[in-house]
Amino acid sequence: MPMVQRKPKPLDAAALEAYGLKLLHARSLSVGELNERLRRRAAEPGDVPEILAKFQRLGYLDDRRFAASYAASQLENRGAGKARVLRDLRRRRVGSALAQKTVEKVYQDVDEIQLIRAFLERKFRHVNLAQHLEDPKNLASAYRKLRYAGFTTANCIRVLKTYSARAEELEEDSDQDGGVA
Repeated sequence: MPMVQRKPKPLDAAALEAYGLKLLHARSLSVGELNERLRRRAAEPGDVPEILAKFQRLGYLDDRRFAASYAASQLENRGAGKARVLRDLRRRRVGSALAQKTVEKVYQDVDEIQLIRAFLERKFRHVNLAQHLEDPKNLASAYRKLRYAGFTTANCIRVLKTYSARAEELEEDSDQDGGVA
């Protein structure tokens, strides 16, 4: 017999505030993310804006701080490109203008070419990259990984050209689709 999903009991204002604090204690959230989660559990949806305002006043919730911290950690820990971090911040409900401004600030002194090289070294550390990328399928796969990681088309191809002459073909393909990968 299939398990029936029980809907969680709606929470009053005090319990909702405690739930919000518990969520923030477990993980850093944007205002939009916390708003969504609180609304799902609220007995009275009108309580949510008051709780969010209180958390912001107390400094528990700050999208600027969240975006800066998230972008810096993605750069330092994952070596992600700007486009990936920007996409992730928007998915985490940070405003577009704030996300764009924050990512530009965090990545202002970053050399994307060096970031791409480090990314490739990390992902293919047990492989002779030049030999591996001679196979068109492997080259295309590496290119897709780089694009998904948030790096620009031109820089991806520039770095891949150092490993494989076939990278020229990627350039032709990206010109045909308008540079969209």
